[in-house]
Amino acid sequence: MSRFSFARFRAVLTKEFVQMRRDRITFAMMIGVPIMQLLLFGYAINTDPRNLPTLIEMVDESPMARAVVMGMESSGYFDVTGVVSSQAEGDFALRAGTANFVLVIPEGFERDLIRGRSPQILLDADASDPAAAAGAMGSLSGIVQTAINQTLTGAVRQAPPAPPAFSVVVHKQFNPEGDTNTNVIPGLLAIILSMTMVLITAVAIVREREKGTMESLLATPVRPAEVMLGKILPYVLVGYVQTVVFLIAAKLLFNVPFLGDKFAFFAGFNLYIIVNLALGFMISTVARSQMQAMQLSFFTLLPTILLSGFMFPFAAMPQWAQTLGSAMPATHFLRLVRKVMLKGAGFAEIAPDMMAIGLIMLVITAIALRRYRQTLD
Repeated sequence: MSRFSFARFRAVLTKEFVQMRRDRITFAMMIGVPIMQLLLFGYAINTDPRNLPTLIEMVDESPMARAVVMGMESSGYFDVTGVVSSQAEGDFALRAGTANFVLVIPEGFERDLIRGRSPQILLDADASDPAAAAGAMGSLSGIVQTAINQTLTGAVRQAPPAPPAFSVVVHKQFNPEGDTNTNVIPGLLAIILSMTMVLITAVAIVREREKGTMESLLATPVRPAEVMLGKILPYVLVGYVQTVVFLIAAKLLFNVPFLGDKFAFFAGFNLYIIVNLALGFMISTVARSQMQAMQLSFFTLLPTILLSGFMFPFAAMPQWAQTLGSAMPATHFLRLVRKVMLKGAGFAEIAPDMMAIGLIMLVITAIALRRYRQTLD
C-alpha cells in the first residue's frame, strides 16, 4: 500500500477549488445566504410593531378627544390615517387590512369625563395576528390617561384635581382568543405552496436538460410560451391536492375557521400557484444542474419566510424591508388567505392583493420567457 502523498493531496485540493470557482452559483450561495440571514435578522426583524394604521370614529370632537388622538399618534404605536363615519365603514377597513385599529370616541366624552361618569372609549382591533396587536392594545390606556392629564392641567381648569375615571373597551375581532395557531396556520399555506411549486418546477425542468430531452424539445417548433405553459400546468393539480389536504387538516386538527367567500379564495390561490410555477420556470433558466436549482429555490424561500409577515409582524419591519416583502407574491397571498379564512372577506376586500400577485406574475413571466428565448438562441 502506497504512503500518503502530499503532492496527490494538493492536486485533488486544487481541483476542488478550481471547480468551486467555476460553479459561481454555488459559491454565491455560500457567501450570500449567511449575509442575507445576518442583514434580515439584524435589521428587518422586529417583534414590536409601530405606526400601525388606525382610523378614528370621532363622534365627540372636543379638545379632550383631539388630545387623545394626538397622544396616540405621538406614542409611535398608532398611525392615524383617516376617519370613518360609521361602524360598517370601520369593519370593512379591518377586513380589508387597510387598518389595524378603529378607535371610537363616543358623544359627550369630555363632558362625561369631567362630570365623573366614567365614559368608555371603544377600540376595534384586528387581532388576527396577536403579536402585532398586543403592544398597541396594552399601551392605549396609558396613552389616553397621559393625554387627559395634559389637557386637564392646560385647558380644562374647572376639572377636579384627581384624574377622572374612564375605561377603554377593546373589541378583538377575527381572533378574540389570541390563538397563535389561528394566525400561523393560514399563512403556512402560502409558504408550503411557494416551497413546493417553485422547487418542483425548477428541478423537473433542469432534470430534463441534464438528461438531454430538453434539447429534443428545443429542436421542435414549439414556442417559449407553449413550453412554459405545458411545463407548469400539470403541477397546478399538485397545488390543488396540497391545498385541499391542508384545509381539511387545518379544520379537523386545529379548528381553523373558513369564514369568507370560497370563490374568492379559489381565484386567489390559483393565481398564486401560477406565479410560483412561473418563478420555478425562471429559476430553471438560470440553473445548470438540479443542485443549483434546489439552491436557488432555497435562496428565494428564505426571504419569503422572513419578510412576508409569516413569522414576524410585517408592520414591525423597516420601510426598506416592507418594500422587499411587497415584491414577493407570498406576502400578498398570506394576507389574502387570512382575510378570507379568518375575516370572512370576499372579492372586494382581496382585490388589491390579487392585483399585486397578478402584477408580480406578469413580471416573472416576462423575465422567464426572455431568458428561455436566450436559451433557444
